Amino acid sequence: MPREIEGGNLRITRKIRAVGLASAVALIAGFAVEGGTASAQSTVSATTFNVHFTTMKLLKPITAKGHGGIGAILPDTVSSTRYVEFDAPYLTTALKDAGMKASQFSVLNAHGSDATEFADAQADITKGDTVLIMDPLDAGVGVRIEKYAKSHGVKVIDYDRLTLGGDRTYYDSFNNVFVGTLIGQGLVSCINAWHVSSPDVLEMHGAVTDNNATLFYDGYNAVLQSYFNKGTYKLAGRPAGTWTPTVALTEFQGFFTKNPSINAVLSPNDENAAPIISYLKTKGVKAKTIPFTGQDATLTGLGNILTGYQCGTVYKPIFLETEAAAALSLYLRAHKAPPKSLINGHTTNPNANNVSVPSVLDTPEWVTPQTIMRTVVSDGFVPASQICTGKYAADCRRYGIR
Repeated sequence: MPREIEGGNLRITRKIRAVGLASAVALIAGFAVEGGTASAQSTVSATTFNVHFTTMKLLKPITAKGHGGIGAILPDTVSSTRYVEFDAPYLTTALKDAGMKASQFSVLNAHGSDATEFADAQADITKGDTVLIMDPLDAGVGVRIEKYAKSHGVKVIDYDRLTLGGDRTYYDSFNNVFVGTLIGQGLVSCINAWHVSSPDVLEMHGAVTDNNATLFYDGYNAVLQSYFNKGTYKLAGRPAGTWTPTVALTEFQGFFTKNPSINAVLSPNDENAAPIISYLKTKGVKAKTIPFTGQDATLTGLGNILTGYQCGTVYKPIFLETEAAAALSLYLRAHKAPPKSLINGHTTNPNANNVSVPSVLDTPEWVTPQTIMRTVVSDGFVPASQICTGKYAADCRRYGIR
C-alpha cells in the first residue's frame, strides 16, 4: 500500500493570525526580494499557504509565463460535501488570485460517474488545457485519464487521492495515514472519557476503490490493533466499506442486529456516521454512550460532536490543499520546476514499481467541542452562525463558540 512520508509540513495558520501575514511569510520563507519585488520561487512553500490566499498573488509572474489552460476535475458530491462547498470555490479563488482569468481554467465535478470524469478530461484537453488537477473516482478511471493526458502532452496532478498505477507528475493531499491515526486516537480517547466498559468496536472502512480509504485504515487500525491484541477491546467486525451513507447505515444495522453489544464505532467520516447516529437515537441511545469518530468537519458532524454523539472529527484545512494544487499547476503550465520548499514529501506507488511520487502533504487536525472555535470557525470553514442554531445554541455558549 502507498506509504506517505510527511516532510516537515507545519501548520502556521494560527501563527499567521498572531504575527500578521506579511511577518509570518517573511519569518518562515526568508522573504527574498529581487529589485523590491518578492520572489515567488523564494517565498512559496508548503507552509506559506493560508486562509487569506495571499501567497497566490506571489505566483502572478509564473502565471504570466505559462500557456494553455488548467482543468480541475472533482469526483462526486456524495462521498463528502467538501467538493462542492470548499474545493471548487477554493480552487477558483486560488487560481484567480494567482492571475488566471476565468476563461483560462475550469473546475468540474464528475458527479460519481467514471464516464463523466473521463469525458471531462478529454474535453479539457481538447479545448487546450495543458495541466489537469484530477481527483479520481477510482484508480481505473484515473489511469485512463493519465494515459490519455500523457499521450497529448498534458501534465496531471493527482489531487487528494493517488491514482494507483497511474502516471502523474505530482501528488497533492493531506497526510492520509496521519488522518487515520488521528481518528484511531480520537476513538481511544473518547472511549476513556465516556467510560465505555468492555469496548466492543465496529471498525468501519471507506470505499475499497479509494486509496485514501486504505491509508485511513492503515492509520486507525495501527492504533486499535494493539487494543484488540491485548483483549482490552473486542473487535465486533469490519464491514466491507463504502462512502455512501445509506450503505454505511445498512452495514451497521447488519452487524448491530447480530451483536447489539456494539458500543463503539470507528467511522471514517462524518457523512457515514450521521445516519447511524440518527438510527441509534430512534433506539433510545443517549449522548456519550456509543462513541463515533468522523472526518471532514461537516456541519452535521459538528452538531453531533457538540451534542455528545460523536467524539470528534478530522478537520482538513482544504484551502491549504487547493492552494498547493493551484501552485503546482501554475509551475507545470509555465514549464518551471516548483521550489523545493513546496514539495515537502514523497508517496510510494506500489502499483507502478514503487515509484516515488513528489508530494505536497498537508497536516490535518483532530477537532473536539473545545477546539471548534479556534479551528473550523476561526478559519471560516464553518461559520458559528451556521453551527449555533436552535438546539445547538446552548452547547455553543458552553464551549465558547461565537
